[in-house]
Amino acid sequence: MHQIVDRRLNGRNKSAVNRGRFIRRYRSQIKKAVADAIAGRSIADIDNGEKISIPARDISEPVFGHGQGGSRERVHPGNVDFITGDELDRPPNAGKGKGGGASNSGEGMDDFVFELSREEFLNFFFEDLALPNLVKTQLATLAQHKMVRAGFTADGTPSNINVIRSLRGAQGRRIALSSPYRAQLKQAEEALEALLKTAPDDPQVVELEQEIARLKEKILSFPFIDTFDLRYNNRIPQPRPTTQAVMFCLMDVSGSMDQERKDIAKRFFILLYLFLTRAYEKIQLVFIRHHTVAMEVDEEDFFHSRESGGTVVSSALDLMDEIIRQRYPSSDWNIYAAQASDGDNWTDDSPLCRDLLIGRIMPCLQYFAYIEITPEQHQSLWMEYQNVQAAYPNFAMQQIETQADIYPVFRELFKRRVS
Repeated sequence: MHQIVDRRLNGRNKSAVNRGRFIRRYRSQIKKAVADAIAGRSIADIDNGEKISIPARDISEPVFGHGQGGSRERVHPGNVDFITGDELDRPPNAGKGKGGGASNSGEGMDDFVFELSREEFLNFFFEDLALPNLVKTQLATLAQHKMVRAGFTADGTPSNINVIRSLRGAQGRRIALSSPYRAQLKQAEEALEALLKTAPDDPQVVELEQEIARLKEKILSFPFIDTFDLRYNNRIPQPRPTTQAVMFCLMDVSGSMDQERKDIAKRFFILLYLFLTRAYEKIQLVFIRHHTVAMEVDEEDFFHSRESGGTVVSSALDLMDEIIRQRYPSSDWNIYAAQASDGDNWTDDSPLCRDLLIGRIMPCLQYFAYIEITPEQHQSLWMEYQNVQAAYPNFAMQQIETQADIYPVFRELFKRRVS
């Protein structure tokens, strides 16, 4: 009897297929566990993975077990210590299972702990979010291409051989090259048949038989298929329409925005930035900070600059409108905006903000999301923005009071909507 011991070590990603199957099968349980995990983590940890627990009763499935007795032989991958016939020491706590503890409801169950990677966690978190009204199509600056069939070619790789086309060409070649000999063969066979009926002993019978044999050999000498016959599927890159989108991020950094409110605004925009850069490869982001004066800044300054001042919200809207006119024509771009403020603004400036949005900005936009970060009563800016919301259904408003409101407000603003 031969004994085989497999001493190979487990390779990396060996269980990737099983892992993907498990995630697909228990998607609803994992999604619920992700939602519970999100409620307990900070915005700074959103870009990490997560260990989640799934009740064992939710993942139980029938199994086959061996009956008592019988002889079984097994090969355990990675085994470097034992061979058939070795005796194993009894574990020190054998027979003592680790239960889920007492339960006042009369039942208990161990949880199955499953660790999601960063990519898997973010996929579940952003699964049901989308930019609304992403409808305009235009070839992007970096055009995307897809490979399409474009007939056949005489050159190519073996994997692209078109068998039917090649055999059809080979058959046509054989017919064309052998047709003169087939005509001669037919005449010789008819002559031989007539001669055998009238004069079977005529010496021409032998000559005709030799000629027929030569013609048949000549016809068979043409190869069944030749390299000349091979045809390959031809594929060419074809540009396909892709969607161009730009997101304007407007953040109030005035003196009325204390450090706690600025921190909430930054956390909201970090979440938005992470969502957009993951879900939309070609989207462009424009960052605008404002107090009494608005400035277009880069990502680093937007999230980390500490400047402060008074509050003139219309300065940010004016700058946004100017950038749209110069760089992002609404006929070619899907334009979005998200604004964060505490609602504090010069009383005379709030009507100007309303007029800018209704008259110039909103007709160009697909969606505008405004969040007001304040636990207090709404001020003049919120009141004027209500008029904008009444005029444009693609204008959304939400209030954030504490950091705990960031996730629910974000999901409400950007949840996937049925067209």
